[in-house]
Amino acid sequence: MHIATWSGPRNLSTAMMYAFAARGDCAVVDEPFYAAYLARTGLNHPMRDAIIASQPTDPAKVVAALTVPAPGGKAHFYQKHMAQHMIPGMPRDWITRVTNVFLIRHPARVAASFSAKYENPVLADIGFTQQAELYDQINAAGGRPVVIDSSDIRRDPETMLARLCDAIGLPWDPAMLRWPEGGHPDDGVWAAHWYGSVHRSAGFAPSEGPLPDLTGAAADLADAAMPAYRKLRAVAI
Repeated sequence: MHIATWSGPRNLSTAMMYAFAARGDCAVVDEPFYAAYLARTGLNHPMRDAIIASQPTDPAKVVAALTVPAPGGKAHFYQKHMAQHMIPGMPRDWITRVTNVFLIRHPARVAASFSAKYENPVLADIGFTQQAELYDQINAAGGRPVVIDSSDIRRDPETMLARLCDAIGLPWDPAMLRWPEGGHPDDGVWAAHWYGSVHRSAGFAPSEGPLPDLTGAAADLADAAMPAYRKLRAVAI
């Protein structure tokens, strides 16, 4: 099985990649379109040059690597994707041939966390509208995408991950609940900037507290993302 999980930044996506890698039967890949996205947009993300040097910038080459049998002879291939990377010109025809999962998080939490790491983010940077668009595209093509909220996972990891596995037709494996501290060999080169907290973890963090009290640009960003979040939250497992 090829599993494409579509997230946005600061959204439990790396922990989810580690959970699937911990099964032992899943190969994983970390944001394979990142270099192509940066090369096409010209955005000055942290570690931009290192990211572009670390991955193919030709999206056709990325797709070719995503649609072959899972690396290492594994039974399954878990692909961690950022929805905002799928800008116009990125091929999408392959998406309906894989199992698709949408990982969402409340926009207030994303806006607060991402703004602390990236200066002056805009709606296009955080993936919500792109998630909703991709979800609609897959549904229109007859796919059955699954939506899961990161807050539900953190509240009850075993129940929610077992539910996710059932929804996509994958046997549940309790090994998904724990992983070694210190990161994963398949982390993207950008891990040094973004993955500090998850590298110090060996499992999912506990339930989140109250929503952050946002003001100014961060509050506006969260408000702009709410319609897309509500749309997907309404169909979450």
